[in-house]
Amino acid sequence: MDNIKNIIFDYGNVIFSIDFRRAQQAFKALGISDAEAFFGHRQQDEIFDRFDRGEVSADEFRAYIKTKTGNPAVTDQQITDAWNSLLLGIAPGNHDLLLKFKEKYRTFLLSNINDIHYTHIMNYLKTDFGFEDNEHLFEKTYYSHLVGKRKPQTDFFEQVLAENNLNAKETLFIDDSPQHLEAAKTLGIQTFLMTAPDTLAAFAERERLV
Repeated sequence: MDNIKNIIFDYGNVIFSIDFRRAQQAFKALGISDAEAFFGHRQQDEIFDRFDRGEVSADEFRAYIKTKTGNPAVTDQQITDAWNSLLLGIAPGNHDLLLKFKEKYRTFLLSNINDIHYTHIMNYLKTDFGFEDNEHLFEKTYYSHLVGKRKPQTDFFEQVLAENNLNAKETLFIDDSPQHLEAAKTLGIQTFLMTAPDTLAAFAERERLV
């Protein structure tokens, strides 16, 4: 970690805990037999990428999932609940830690997300923490479904660098997906792979970042 002045954070499994297996199990329960191939951390049906980029609506996403289940009786709410089942929550202390990062570095959020998950998380932040959103925790946030790009597209990273006049060599990107880190590396961004049971707090202490 050399000469870090800026930090770009992924959201899932860096700040907000998620469990892909829970969604796989939920999709399987709805009738999708190949749930692991249908949706996973490193491979998934194209519908998920398109939903993340905002190319399909929540209603179109649910309609597609319904066809994949082969069960017309499956309700929109069942699909929403299955999709949201992977969202676990924020580890205690992470929000305070992000504010400490913000005092020392220019910080940004870069998240592959979609309308259904975004709505669920915003409600969770308000209900559990009294936050309207994540905006006070970072200099700027980038959500894929609002920007129309998703990691590992290099132009998503390029947008963050360009809009904020960031030097890639002075920028650290933290993510739990190796393929996303590889894209960032091609632009000269420093990277760190967050892998359980490691945590953001442990990483910050280990590297003496805050």
